[in-house]
Amino acid sequence: MLDLLWLLLPLAAASGWLAARRSLRRTEVANGKYTPAYFKGLNYLLNEQPDKAIDVFIQMAEVDSETVETHLALGNLFRRRGEVERAIRIHQNLIARPTLNRDQRAQALLELGQDYMRAGLFDRAESLFRELDEMKLYRESALQNLLVIYQQEKDWEKSLEVADRLEQLTGQSLSLERAHFYCELAEEASSCQDVAVAQEALKKALHCDPRCVRATLLQARMAISRGEFPDAVVTLKRVEHQDLAYLSETLPMLRACYQQLGDGSALAAHLDQMLRHDQGIKVALVLADLVESEQGSKVAMEFLADHLQKHPDIEGIDRLVKLSAKGVDGAASETLGILGQLTGKLLATRSGYQCSRCGFRAKTLHWKCPGCKSWSSIKPRQGLADDQSAHQGIGII
Repeated sequence: MLDLLWLLLPLAAASGWLAARRSLRRTEVANGKYTPAYFKGLNYLLNEQPDKAIDVFIQMAEVDSETVETHLALGNLFRRRGEVERAIRIHQNLIARPTLNRDQRAQALLELGQDYMRAGLFDRAESLFRELDEMKLYRESALQNLLVIYQQEKDWEKSLEVADRLEQLTGQSLSLERAHFYCELAEEASSCQDVAVAQEALKKALHCDPRCVRATLLQARMAISRGEFPDAVVTLKRVEHQDLAYLSETLPMLRACYQQLGDGSALAAHLDQMLRHDQGIKVALVLADLVESEQGSKVAMEFLADHLQKHPDIEGIDRLVKLSAKGVDGAASETLGILGQLTGKLLATRSGYQCSRCGFRAKTLHWKCPGCKSWSSIKPRQGLADDQSAHQGIGII
């Protein structure tokens, strides 16, 4: 309540001053005194009746060229406080006034469009932002909001159109975003078994952003679905040159390809090379599986223990405990079982991915961060990073 009081007192003072000045002109109040409405609104504030106070101040601040900014500020305040209906009412009232000049009306349209977006009325917001674009006023803000709307509605063709226009208007590259829009189109086409359209979309994605790991992974997945395993392996090797942070994401497909090719030694050599670039536990665990199948649990334990000494990780410790439990009886087996339960509980609450921009944590990979809405910012986490430190209150999904 006190915060609202301090926010509205300047507005009350400004509105009262304007009302008093108009009153002087109309000889309604003599000697420069404030109107009774001002004191009535102030009294509402002091008696913790902000709703009634706001209504009084709105009535006092009759819309004209001198009070437009006051109304815009008040509507913006309501929107930020979550009172979207009031914000919409104020901005609609502004737009309906014939006294506004062209720029003032455009500013009110922009604010009303943002009100509609906050209320989830995307179709109404879209029409207002389109109108602003045609007016050639506040175009950058209008196009940025349109881009948000089309992404929310998953209309990737329109997202691409708006992104292109924004690039032309601002000179800032949106190649990363456009690459993901093409990837979305490719996934839609692939789900409809339209392979040609999907392949073409992925080519365009990589043309926009040659470092687009998502496009590469999708191309590899399509090659595997066609049984083209050697081509899939070659495609997956590109990730090493695109973004090493995503190298572990290639492991399931790589393992499947080499298994289909019946070439375990080639897989081991490939993994050994990957381990030089990616010291994360994912690569080491796949290598440990191969060592165990070929040389037994003891050698696998030695390999994994050596890796964990240099690069400790809960997932690796959990696997080491399970390997150690094989062939062990009695009290040692019981102790290892308890350790396995503890590491399992730790893994159950662990987030494997984190956004590099806002810190949002997730258990699965999202190409678009649910927190800050940025693309390609969520990446696999490595090592013993504490899930509860750094970013308090950020959700895990």
